[in-house]
Amino acid sequence: MDDHQFRQLLNHFGLSWDGYRRVRKGVKKRIVRHMKQLGCRSMEGYLSALDQNQEASQDCERLMTVSVSRFFRDRGLWQTLENEIMPSIIRDHAGTVRVWSAGCACGEEVYTLKILWQAIEGRFGPQPELEIWATDMNPIYLEKARAGVYARSSLKEVPEAIRDVYFKTMKKGKRYAVSQYLKERVIWQLHNLLSDPPGAGFQLIFLRNNLLTYYEEALKAPAFQKVVNALDQGGYLVIGTHEKIPPGVQGLLSLSRHPYVLRKRKKSHNIVLCAR
Repeated sequence: MDDHQFRQLLNHFGLSWDGYRRVRKGVKKRIVRHMKQLGCRSMEGYLSALDQNQEASQDCERLMTVSVSRFFRDRGLWQTLENEIMPSIIRDHAGTVRVWSAGCACGEEVYTLKILWQAIEGRFGPQPELEIWATDMNPIYLEKARAGVYARSSLKEVPEAIRDVYFKTMKKGKRYAVSQYLKERVIWQLHNLLSDPPGAGFQLIFLRNNLLTYYEEALKAPAFQKVVNALDQGGYLVIGTHEKIPPGVQGLLSLSRHPYVLRKRKKSHNIVLCAR
């Protein structure tokens, strides 16, 4: 498959060439195998088959998903979450804190948050319950996330003291399984980011390196607005370090030291942050 044919496929789904340019090699291989399974010898024939077969189209979309994650990815972000964001959320919410990991891939982000939540327990006063909605459009990723078993490379940024507490060594140290505690109060759900969010009133939403990277403006702008609408007033939205929000989105302010961490403006309070 050449790049022209791949661009045809991207255009079919409203996906971004810029987002896929660096990861296209592996995606192409998966799509070529799918084309062979369907008996398609050309991109035109493949696109026609996708239009006529909804199941095949959904399979193709899942094959286009890209999972690049690890525990404590971007240490600066997790330090800010531990020292600033989570304490702020805990002070403002006596009840359940609701978090949405949108495009959770294989679950590393979800379990990292659970580890952080346990680490700060009691440090900032009574700690509310934590409820996490973890969604992805790829059922294979969700299955891996539920299992909670990872290769050593996924834990390369996990300190040894944390690894010893929250992970069980498997296969002579080549793989690690998360503790059962980390799996509690996590709701795993199949979800396409272009559809409606799984709920509303989230105090924290992770939307890193998916919607804003891989979709064209015409699709990502309205989908992103739905995500913002699902965020509670004063809630925090985390996007990828190199991602930018679509133009025209109102009511989001970025943290001065972390422009990829956004806070939804409270209607009745002035938030001392740097305007985006």
